[in-house]
Amino acid sequence: MSRILAFIGAVAVTTVLGSTVALAQPQGSGFYAATPVEAPAKTSIITRDTMWKFRDGAFTAAKAPERDMVLCQLVAQRVGKLSSFTAGGQALAADDLAKCNAKAN
Repeated sequence: MSRILAFIGAVAVTTVLGSTVALAQPQGSGFYAATPVEAPAKTSIITRDTMWKFRDGAFTAAKAPERDMVLCQLVAQRVGKLSSFTAGGQALAADDLAKCNAKAN
């Protein structure tokens, strides 16, 4: 009987902790995140075949076939200068971000 209660307790704790972790993850987060310096005029944009949605201060998108720098430049062309660009959780280096922003309109 005590084994059954221990098992039920473990399942309950796992369920509660698992749902807490899921809630902590940002909604709609993608592989890429591009944070514009100024508020965007549109809440969604398309770069080539990649759809970007603006949520929580950044445009996010799923993984795309283009190189990270190319995507950064394409977003900057559409929304203006970016304060940051990340791909797979890795932020673009400051000098690369400056090159990206050189393409901004």
